[in-house]
Amino acid sequence: MKLSRRTFLKGTGVSLGLPLLEAMSPARAASGAPRPPVRMACLYFPNGAWMKDWIPETEGGDYELPFALEPLASHRDQVLVLSRLDKAGSHNGDGHYAKTANFLTGLPVHKTTGKDLSVGSASVDQLCAEKIGHRTPLPSLELGIDPVVSGIDSNVGFTRLYGSHISWRNASTPVAREIHPHAAYERLFGLKRIADPRRREDDRALLDLVLEDARSLRGTLGRDDQTKFDEYLDSIRAIEKRIEFYSKPDPREWTPPGPGDWAPPQGAPGDHQAHVRLMLDLVVLAFQTDTTRISSFMFANDVSNKNFSALIPGVKGGHHEFSHHENKKEKSEPYSKIVRWHVEQLAYLMTKMEAVAEGKETLLDHSMIFFGSSLSDGNKHDPDNLPILLAGRGGGTIDSGRHLASAPKTPLCNLYRALLERMGTPVDQFGDSTGPLALG
Repeated sequence: MKLSRRTFLKGTGVSLGLPLLEAMSPARAASGAPRPPVRMACLYFPNGAWMKDWIPETEGGDYELPFALEPLASHRDQVLVLSRLDKAGSHNGDGHYAKTANFLTGLPVHKTTGKDLSVGSASVDQLCAEKIGHRTPLPSLELGIDPVVSGIDSNVGFTRLYGSHISWRNASTPVAREIHPHAAYERLFGLKRIADPRRREDDRALLDLVLEDARSLRGTLGRDDQTKFDEYLDSIRAIEKRIEFYSKPDPREWTPPGPGDWAPPQGAPGDHQAHVRLMLDLVVLAFQTDTTRISSFMFANDVSNKNFSALIPGVKGGHHEFSHHENKKEKSEPYSKIVRWHVEQLAYLMTKMEAVAEGKETLLDHSMIFFGSSLSDGNKHDPDNLPILLAGRGGGTIDSGRHLASAPKTPLCNLYRALLERMGTPVDQFGDSTGPLALG
């Protein structure tokens, strides 16, 4: 029982990326043109942090950067260091999975071996994409490095699928991630704009055939296979939305100044840092061209034991192994260095975004980069006082350049309420929020 290879190949042919954007029209270049939109990126790194090297000793703007945050020295005026943000919904499960899967929902994760997934609600990025995704060719962009892992972690009784996703379309449906730079590029820019209405109708008909066959097959699969198969269906649905977008007048008041000429990345490099930076470059490109305003990125799956010996001098061993440091210097020092490496990649992204001018400001000024982990102390699997940074000024609405220590037990979801407000998608309640976090 399998779908026709011809049908799948046709479907794949239709689903290769997005068209390039049009150049800015003279009317929109005139004085009084709309301001650039606010963009939001959610970046996750696994296994928590050595918190002694993360949280500044003093609050406010006059603080000294701790070891893990030193790579942000040249960008400190564009960064908020946020402490005392908790995820109470993660106290009902052992290990990592009950903390990572709800990183962007804040609600309890249902313990399961894979038959009845639930992270409580849609994630903050997908809630935002549902409300404003129709304004751009791609509602959101989900990227990662590691392939999805299924099966059961017998140590804690959770499906490993929970460790492979932070973006959820709804409580039980994770959003497919692109892990190959070239595939992500094709998703963004592969197709030319479809100008012929008859061609658009033909493509819609083809997509309908693919989806009809796919739905029939899906019902015969097990739960893990269904989740993986949904990734294919997601790509088809995304194409449907893009065809619809280009079938109507452009809904955007603001468009970027011309598409440029970008060469696609060449496959997935074997070098981990090169791979990560290619994906971060694509986030910048997606935001710069207004192809999407919402993105998420996973540096690695949950419980990652990636070896950083080739990237960090003196670090010989696996990431997850070092996170269980037992307060031993020989483990906590390399653990902290690995966290610092992830912060270096954030600094790389900020440098790229700051180099993109938008009027008298920059792409970084008009963005919010939420960066953090689902654990604080990896040794304790602690979901409270999480290591969280917020980079960018959110269109001038964020008072950056300081360490903001909230009241003890402040829900992380209060930050999500504040992000949603700045994206123009405010809500009265998200997760366990008690109100939007004051960032201005």
